[in-house]
Amino acid sequence: MIDLVIIGLGNIGEKYRFTRHNIGWLLIEKFSEKYELNFSKERGDYYSAEKSIFGKNILFVLPTTYMNNSGIAAKQIMAKYKVKPKQICILVDEYNFPIGKFHLKATGSSGGHNGVTSMIEELGTNEFMRFRLGIDKKFGQGELVDYVLSNFSESEFVEVNKMLDESMIAIEYLVKVGFDRAMSEINSRKIFNSL
Repeated sequence: MIDLVIIGLGNIGEKYRFTRHNIGWLLIEKFSEKYELNFSKERGDYYSAEKSIFGKNILFVLPTTYMNNSGIAAKQIMAKYKVKPKQICILVDEYNFPIGKFHLKATGSSGGHNGVTSMIEELGTNEFMRFRLGIDKKFGQGELVDYVLSNFSESEFVEVNKMLDESMIAIEYLVKVGFDRAMSEINSRKIFNSL
């Protein structure tokens, strides 16, 4: 039985690997390094790896649908593993946050994010967790698409890596204590006071 599904939203392919849109994938890569995850290609449109963390069975998922159809993979996961939307946490880029800021929430609109829109449409609900990671807002009018598909600059990567390390601690905390307690302590950054 799966307790929590963590889906890194992004685009498949080496050329997209270090783009801002793929910050969710990059965070899953961090987990993969620490927990030696073995991803396998399933019959659906995703790669997945299962791992027990703090006694909970966690399914890590990398959709192969490309960002704008992320919900297709999530729907396949729900059908195969009999999980509810509330057991799903997506890792997603957020341009309204500076690099370094992250935020956990339970529901909400897509905020114009095509990957989140796909999730809501395919699952038929907005009741899934979103862990939003800041990618900054250094673009002008009409430049959003090019911006999210651009790579982080070398100077940004120090801050990006720090955010990914802290985000991994935050997600581990979510696994450990559950959503209600985790949300306030992650968003207020209280979890880092004791580290």
